Amino acid sequence: MGHKCSPGVQPYSCDVCSKTFTRKSQLVIHQRIHSGERPYCCNVCNKTYIHKHHMVCHQRIHTGERPYSCDTCNKTFMYKSQLVRHQHIHIGEHRYCCDVCSKAFIHKSQLVRHQHIHSGERPYCCDACNKTFIYKSNLVIHQRIHSGERPYHCDVCNKAFILKSHLVIHQHIHTGERPYCCDVCNKAFIHKSHLVIHQRIHSGERPYHCDVCNKAFTKKGSLIQHKRIYSGECLYRCHVCSKTFILKSHMIKHQRIHSSEGQYCCVVCNKEFIHKSDLAIHQRIHIGERPYSCDVCNKAFPKKSSLRNHKRIHRGEVSYCCHVCNKTFIVKRDMLDGQCIDSLEHPYCCYMCKKI
Repeated sequence: MGHKCSPGVQPYSCDVCSKTFTRKSQLVIHQRIHSGERPYCCNVCNKTYIHKHHMVCHQRIHTGERPYSCDTCNKTFMYKSQLVRHQHIHIGEHRYCCDVCSKAFIHKSQLVRHQHIHSGERPYCCDACNKTFIYKSNLVIHQRIHSGERPYHCDVCNKAFILKSHLVIHQHIHTGERPYCCDVCNKAFIHKSHLVIHQRIHSGERPYHCDVCNKAFTKKGSLIQHKRIYSGECLYRCHVCSKTFILKSHMIKHQRIHSSEGQYCCVVCNKEFIHKSDLAIHQRIHIGERPYSCDVCNKAFPKKSSLRNHKRIHRGEVSYCCHVCNKTFIVKRDMLDGQCIDSLEHPYCCYMCKKI
């Protein structure tokens, strides 16, 4: 028969830190902290653990197993502790209240974490780059940047991700699911952020403004690209003629000149175009088609961009500013009559101030 200890007796002592234990198995596990031994290894990502139970729980990340279910709403969880915390929602128990903003919490630990927002305390520090965090969970996720750990794997293409939310979004590519739908035109998107940007088309919202000419944009990236006009920054260079461009898309279109890719010819005047869309617009000259009409004065245009520029006249909108004389213009071509944007060469100038 095995020896049974009396209640409160802890006969097994760690020879490193003198901590005592009731059972020898507990001491063996504890000593792994000092020895660095981690005998349990995940067969998916090779992450190692001191406790077998911790490895089993970790593997649920890869399998998606959620064995703990709420008997009220049937929501499932990976860990029992998550279920216990969740169940407090149904009983409405919020015992811990912030004395600054009065926000209430179910758990004291949640209140302690929340109070870091008011105190500005960021107690968790990355030992690689010294970046600090309010929450330990954020530090754990951040450290994956340095370790290269990507624990969430796509079971279709095996692409790995740092965050589970990134994996979930990625998997929409394989399933074709587009869960975010515009309530105006029903266009659907994989990413919620894409839907938010798209909805600005309907609302007219343009939250990003150029501090030079005050032109507004729906996307931050568009504003960054626009500002290169004033800075003269040209990131993309043609490998054939070394001409530089602000936008990559402009460089790609330009390179078709060298490759003679996609030559489209007008059957009326034999004028050639690199892009089929340019040919379609050109042909409207011959047939007299002007499909874009101003809803103010009914003037019609062959190109949508021409109508857009025209409407600025009615609005009195000033969109373009000469970076030399600061004179403003409604239409870009009035300011830059063929001006080269390359910061190394400006053969054309603003026709108002006659300066390069």
